[in-house]
Amino acid sequence: MPRTTPPRPVDVEAAFPELSGLRRGATRLHPRRGTPTAQDSSVGGPLLWPRAEPWPVCTIPHKRGSGYRYTDVTRKREILAAAGRREPNPGPTAEEIEIIDGFKRGRHAPHLADTDPIPMLAVAQLYRRDVPDLPWTGDDDLLQVFWCGFERHGDTRHDLHVQLRWHRSPDIATPLTEQPAPEVVGREELVPNPCVLHPEEIVEHPYLETLSPDLQARIDAWEGPEDDDGPQYIYDLSTAPGWKTGGYIAWNLTGPRPLVCADCSAELDPLLTADQCEWDPSTTSWVPFEDQPDSDALWANGPTEVSPGRGRLTIAVCPRDPHHPLGLVTQ
Repeated sequence: MPRTTPPRPVDVEAAFPELSGLRRGATRLHPRRGTPTAQDSSVGGPLLWPRAEPWPVCTIPHKRGSGYRYTDVTRKREILAAAGRREPNPGPTAEEIEIIDGFKRGRHAPHLADTDPIPMLAVAQLYRRDVPDLPWTGDDDLLQVFWCGFERHGDTRHDLHVQLRWHRSPDIATPLTEQPAPEVVGREELVPNPCVLHPEEIVEHPYLETLSPDLQARIDAWEGPEDDDGPQYIYDLSTAPGWKTGGYIAWNLTGPRPLVCADCSAELDPLLTADQCEWDPSTTSWVPFEDQPDSDALWANGPTEVSPGRGRLTIAVCPRDPHHPLGLVTQ
């Protein structure tokens, strides 16, 4: 089923014509639980990966033997998903609850040294036919996104480690049939559920704090107090919540900061945003028409069950060469 974002509550470009020159295209991915194949764009699905090409691994030094068994995470979700579909009495049985209670955090892989290579998690696969706003990389038509199952990287030692791979899908004549997975992950929320995508092209406008002070002040005066019932620029008129490609970054936790390519000093562009939810109580105007009847159902707004960093991660790439070092923004 396609997903359709409702029109914005007001035409913000009519109120502030200078925003028309700042509009930017984005693609809402609308992931939903399903059974994607390697031939599909997906989140958490099987990848079209060349059998002869080494699977991406993390070798950055950090503790990697303690956490949650990857197989426990996926089995727990399978049990809960099946229990939720059970009729006439949905919900896990006493036996299933006992099994789930046994899936605990622990030192499940003590044999792993701090620098042992561990398989990275397959996060997303995007075909250009489905997501036309992907950066141009020559003949490549397939982007694959990976991250380590631990948030123990970077200067803070609390960051994700992300890798991107670009391929030309017709060249993959012999794909890998069983993709690797780590024994242990640091957080269950880093493992994405298999989700099919329903890409939808939309228009976004810059986050409020990135606009000129004069325009910010005029927008603030125009929209009135946050506790009234009128649309708010940040929540309703600028950036869409949820998984998306392109568009703008919502800086609602940290405020804006420069994103500069380490190789050529160009300003990085958002490539992919992974979000813990597609809407929340402040962003209900973005709920697709097709989801509105069941928008309060369990996991309706968070089918991937992913929550990277503080809840939302944007991967940004260089507009001159997407193979240059990437940038990460957690909000």
